[in-house]
Amino acid sequence: MSSPMAFVAARRLRYPLSGAFFAPCDRTDAALVRAIAALSADAFAAARYPVPFQRRNATSLVRRLRILSAFFESLEESSYPHPPRLPPSAAFCLGELYIFVYRAKLLLEYWSESSRLWLLLRNPQVSSNFHDLAQELATLLDVLPLDDLCLAEDVREQVELLRRQCRRSNLFVDPHDEKLRRKIHSFLGRFHAGEAPDPADLRSTYVDGLGIGNASACCAEIELLEEHISNQEDNMDLSVVIGVVALTRYCRFSLFGFQGIDVEGPCGDQRKTSRKRSSSQGSNDFSLTIPKDLCCSISLDLMKDPVVVSTGQTYDRASITQWIDEGNRTCPNSGQTLANGGLVPNRALRSMISRWCAAHRIPIEAPDSAEVSAESLAAACTSKAAIEADKATARILVGQLSAGSQESKAVAARELRLLARTGKENRLFIAEAGAIPLLCRLFQSSNPIAQENAVTTILNISIHDGNKSRIMEEEEECLRLTVHVLIHGLTAEARENAAATLFSLSAVNDFKKKIVDQQGAVAALANLLMQGSTRGKKDAVMALFNLSTHPECWCRMLDLGAVPALVGALRNESVAEEAAAALQLLVRQPIVAEAVGSEDVAITNLVGLMRRGTPKGKENAVAALQEMCRHGGLPVTRRVARMPALGGLVQAILFTGTKRARRKAALLVRMCRRCESPAVMTCESSRGSSFGSGGASVVSVSMAVQVPVL
Repeated sequence: MSSPMAFVAARRLRYPLSGAFFAPCDRTDAALVRAIAALSADAFAAARYPVPFQRRNATSLVRRLRILSAFFESLEESSYPHPPRLPPSAAFCLGELYIFVYRAKLLLEYWSESSRLWLLLRNPQVSSNFHDLAQELATLLDVLPLDDLCLAEDVREQVELLRRQCRRSNLFVDPHDEKLRRKIHSFLGRFHAGEAPDPADLRSTYVDGLGIGNASACCAEIELLEEHISNQEDNMDLSVVIGVVALTRYCRFSLFGFQGIDVEGPCGDQRKTSRKRSSSQGSNDFSLTIPKDLCCSISLDLMKDPVVVSTGQTYDRASITQWIDEGNRTCPNSGQTLANGGLVPNRALRSMISRWCAAHRIPIEAPDSAEVSAESLAAACTSKAAIEADKATARILVGQLSAGSQESKAVAARELRLLARTGKENRLFIAEAGAIPLLCRLFQSSNPIAQENAVTTILNISIHDGNKSRIMEEEEECLRLTVHVLIHGLTAEARENAAATLFSLSAVNDFKKKIVDQQGAVAALANLLMQGSTRGKKDAVMALFNLSTHPECWCRMLDLGAVPALVGALRNESVAEEAAAALQLLVRQPIVAEAVGSEDVAITNLVGLMRRGTPKGKENAVAALQEMCRHGGLPVTRRVARMPALGGLVQAILFTGTKRARRKAALLVRMCRRCESPAVMTCESSRGSSFGSGGASVVSVSMAVQVPVL
């Protein structure tokens, strides 16, 4: 292995000193010295964003690195023009010094790019990190054979002095930083007790103590803290960090108001491009040969999602899945029979691959469900202090919706949208604070961003069951205005989220007929299903499915154009399954069944779904045909029975379909047989008497679909 592997983390701000680190190998002594000298220069640049915390520890580390840099430069000069061969002990120590310098560089980057509040909360731990590096350097200098190296006398004296200083180094935790840390905890304690902290005390701590002097700085702190939450560092009290995020969000508006805030983008976006960290190891001539242990033995490529099979061997998930799907039942490496098809994620190797990729600037996507979002973590680990701080923030935001300027209202709508993304408590108290009617007023705003954020906030609020009745019963205009956005929304996302809002509200049976009776609602959903984006089609078809579960809506949905849209959606793989489920319910009304059954395109599309759909899609398609024949009468049944490909498809479902699909297929065969269709009679005769007897039973369609949080 010729490439150096200093395994850093995949995420920018993950804890820097954990994991395995390796020095460059297979290098000449002179090349190793040059590599360390170049890395030392990079380490100085890592501290280019000084922060007011851990400054003494960071300054001491930089000073030690400067002395080491002079030492490495002296070694370079002594090796010109004929580099001497270093003794093995000296070469080993230089390799260890390379690792030390690299770890020091990572710690300085972590220090300079972390949130100020994060450094404050982790003050004792980060101080220990600096102290541990000092002790490590003392050990390395103790065993470094200075007598075997050709050094200038002054450089040798500096190294010996550095060794003595590192031996005497003690853990230093800044008392001023500790005082500020306790102050932050006291603010959380006040919120936990149900009281808001004193504004003057907050301003003194945030502005004077932390140097967070405006709304943009608060945004940056929130963004960085949420990144740390996503990284899930060891020994991190998530509830405290989430509480500090809520506290900082409250300070942003209580201390700095709504001035100077960008309405167009979400909080903190301006920071994403302003602070970048280099993952370079300091030398550009390193080979990018992929370590063999990180490659899949099947594809010989870098593994993206390593998994362990029953024999204990590790492969990339895509490769081993394809191997098993092709009928192989043995382990590719060992040749042993696989006891089962289970695949267990190899999280340790996945972490190592991520670190290697980050070290070499190689992009790699996380596998599905590999990372937990900051929002889901916040919902799971929220504290009473965070809840109370968010309540106080919500009251400020709702106040701006009521009496603020148009720009402030747009900002408030955006912030309420973000606040409503996590936790049922947030969605509940935003509604209780009176936000719903104020947000609905923005539905008619000429500002597309304000309109989009307002309707999305209502969508997120509506996920809480108790808020559905507030939206539909207490605020009668809200439904009309939601339909207005669905029809006339200024952005595609606003229209799609309006459809998703109707989907959420239509989960309550009592509201389904109200939505259908609202002028333009069903027609707009049908139009979105026919012409919208993939996401818009999905939102529309799910709303129409919910509405189709109410018998009193069936005829109205036919009159309002929903049925033709659902028939057309059968050709779209992304929504065909749900469209067939909705049609299966609608055709229970004889008028609807006759209308659908009179069109060859509807039957053709359902038969096509039986051929190419998912198991659930095939089940819904055959159920829709069976219900259509049952309620549409003899003409519809004859039209279905005349479909030339129906016999073979029904027979396939009878053998391979789900339990409900087989039952519906058997009923369909029996109905078509009465029409004396040769194709289906042949299919039935091949099955003999296995169809059983009995009438058609009504089986409800089960669809577990979650409303998206946006």
